Amino acid sequence: MTVRKLAGLIRRTGRVAEPPPPLPQAAQTPQALAGSVQLRHVDAGSCNGCEIEIAAAFGPVYDAERYGARLVASARHADALLVTGVVTQNMAEPLRRTLEATPTPRLVIAVGDCARNCGALAGGYGVAGAVSDIVDVDLEVPGCPPEPSEIVAALRRVTRR
Repeated sequence: MTVRKLAGLIRRTGRVAEPPPPLPQAAQTPQALAGSVQLRHVDAGSCNGCEIEIAAAFGPVYDAERYGARLVASARHADALLVTGVVTQNMAEPLRRTLEATPTPRLVIAVGDCARNCGALAGGYGVAGAVSDIVDVDLEVPGCPPEPSEIVAALRRVTRR
């Protein structure tokens, strides 16, 4: 097949992608966050299992960005915090400061069982508690670690897309 024929085939076929799954039940989110959300990830003391799944959620297969969710490098540019892991003694104050640096309206999303209820690390000597023990949590994503599809579904509830 020549380059010209291949280019014609691509032009005739157009863009091919699967349609998105049905929109999940909308969460109680501030109207200002609907449509697009900038996320700052905070690892408060995880085993990195949730981070691998978050990377997969933003990778080419699940592509969370097509639903309006994007990771940013600074809390000052974020609309929401994506927090993973139990909050360790050394991360409790940095988590509070990161939340204070995030402009309002803002959300806190606890990802994984450790962030929700300390999971297998409950009662550890260096554990300050679950994310909800340190800051107010707006949305939780269950699982150890949660599936990338569950993370994307939670982000779709936030973006309403």
